[in-house]
Amino acid sequence: MTDINKKICSFITKQWLLPWLKENKSQNSFAKAHDIEESTIRKIKSENNYRVPVETLYKMCKARNITLEDFFKLINE
Repeated sequence: MTDINKKICSFITKQWLLPWLKENKSQNSFAKAHDIEESTIRKIKSENNYRVPVETLYKMCKARNITLEDFFKLINE
């Protein structure tokens, strides 16, 4: 079974953060746009198995105009 924490962090990093950075935007601006701390972004993209708090995930989804339900559908595609 795939570790859900790793799957969440990988999705956020690959699908949301890296495209943002490729547009020459900063990691800090990503954090601000998603109503979270920049240190949280560092934890998400690190190699460690970070457990994203539900509140943090909710804020990020809200900033992207998707529901938590939609998020979990996306990571399982």
